[in-house]
Formats: sequence, structure tokens, C-alpha cells
Amino acid sequence: MSEQETQRETDDSEQSLMDHLVELRDRLLHMVLSILIVFIALFPFSENIFTLAADPLLALMPEGTSMIATGVTSPFLVPFKLVLLLSVLFTIPYLLHQIWGFIAPGLYLHEKRMATPLLISSVILFYCGIAFAYFIIFPILFGFFIGVAPAGVAVMTDIGQYLDFIIAIFLAFGIAFEVPVATFLIIAAGVTTPSKLAEKRPYIIIGAFVIGMLLTPPDVISQSLLAVPIWLLFELGLIASRLFLGDKKTKNVIMENDDYTLIEDAPAEQSGDSPSDNHDEEGKPLNDDDMEKLFDEIENEEQDNNKQDDDNSDKKR
Repeated sequence: MSEQETQRETDDSEQSLMDHLVELRDRLLHMVLSILIVFIALFPFSENIFTLAADPLLALMPEGTSMIATGVTSPFLVPFKLVLLLSVLFTIPYLLHQIWGFIAPGLYLHEKRMATPLLISSVILFYCGIAFAYFIIFPILFGFFIGVAPAGVAVMTDIGQYLDFIIAIFLAFGIAFEVPVATFLIIAAGVTTPSKLAEKRPYIIIGAFVIGMLLTPPDVISQSLLAVPIWLLFELGLIASRLFLGDKKTKNVIMENDDYTLIEDAPAEQSGDSPSDNHDEEGKPLNDDDMEKLFDEIENEEQDNNKQDDDNSDKKR
């Protein structure tokens, strides 16, 4: 290879890297601007938004009591913080769209087909977790805490502490509701099967209570209210995995007419092969790393062929 060709490839590589960095910068700017626009639109209603967020507690507080602000800047900073958080939550679909637009060109077709419904379901489940916490969990929690207050103690919660509490609960339940997606991904990746994962159910239940202990305030009620949904959502993920993936899955690579073809997620019962039946030319079994290397080689060969075709076209001209 001549020095000119080597220099040309180096320049092309640097140009490609700069193009990606420019695209990343533009997408990050769009993400920040979207959050800023939503924040500006919501901030004039910050007081009403905080009142709506505090309604589950205010509705249960005894007459003559109210929330208090112990910090000098709390009356301004607490609604400001809440509106900023809501701006991020409302723009999550657009933020994920920008992230997807950046990484999608580097994915295989079968990866795009799987990632799209998983992203959509993840966003929906996250919002469902927040709604579940607001409409179901908050009335139960606040009713319990106010009911067990000792006689003569007036429940007057600081607005800053209340906001920190509800943010922690929102994030805990939003993340917990992603359990079906995580279960589906683990099975789809071939790490385990629905049957084997179902056998680990007792450990999953114990882990759910441990997660509930770590993600919620230090009380048994909050821990149980998070652990039980995690367990039920795990069962939902198992059901979805059995419906869409089956119990035994394998990926095969065959070669037809000098072209590699990927048989995606072929059931072992139908293909007549088991996951251990994938072999290379020497009869050795192919693991996941070998499969990925093979896919990369195929993609590199296609890129080289396309580049040669472009060079031939330029020479003809």
C-alpha cells in the first residue's frame, strides 16, 4: 500500500470520527434545549405543580396543620427542583429518540428489531411505576405514618424533605417496573432460560426484598410495597419470555452461495440443533465471542467490497 493510500485512509478515519463527534454534540444540544423549553413552559405553574405533588400528603393531614419550609430558600428552590425533574421526565421519549438516532446506525438489523419495542416498553413501564407510586403507594404510606404519630405530635412536614422523599420513591418504583424488560433481555441474550430462571424464584423474592430495603426509606411498609411489585413484574417478564422467545433458543450461521445468513433465535426443537451444535469449520463449538467476531468479519468484508466497487467506479469515470 502506497503512502498516499495510507494517508487517505487515515484522513477518512479522522473525518469519520469528527463527523460522529459533531453529531453527538448536536444531539446533546437538542436534548438540553428540549429540557429547557419544557422547563420554561412549566415554571410559571411551579406552585400549582408542587401543590399537586403534595396533595397525597395534604389530603391526609389533620385540620389546622400544614407543610412548612425550614430553609430560607426552600420556597423557591423546592418548586424549582420539582419542575426541573418533571421537565426531564416529560422529555424522556425525545431524549431516548436522540440517543437511538446516534447508536442505531451501528446496530445489526436483528438488534434494531429487538431494541425498538424494548425501548418503548421501558418508557411506558417507567411512567407506570411513577403513576403506581403516586396513586397507590403514597396514600397508603402517608396514611400509615400520620396514623402512628404519637398523641400531641403535629405532623408538619418540611417541603424540602418531602420532595426528597417522593423523588426517591418515584425513582425506586420507576426502576423497579423495568424488571420485565431486564428479565426478557437476560433470556434473549442466552444467559439463561425461562425454566431455569423460574427455578431461582425463591432467590428472586429474597432479592426483591433486599432491593426494596435499599431503594426505599427504612421502614417495612415501603420495603414490602416495592418488593411485591418487583416479584410480580418478574413473573410478567417470564411469561413474556415464554411467549416470544420460547424455552430453548439458539442462533445458527449457515453459508449459502458464498453468503452468510443468520437464523435469528431459531427454536432448538424446530431446527433440530441444540445451542451446543454451533461449530466452526474444524468442528469446534462457537461461543458468543466467536459469533460476534464472525459477524464483524462479515460486515468488514461487505464494507471492503463496497469500497472496491466505489474505487472501480471512480476509475471508470
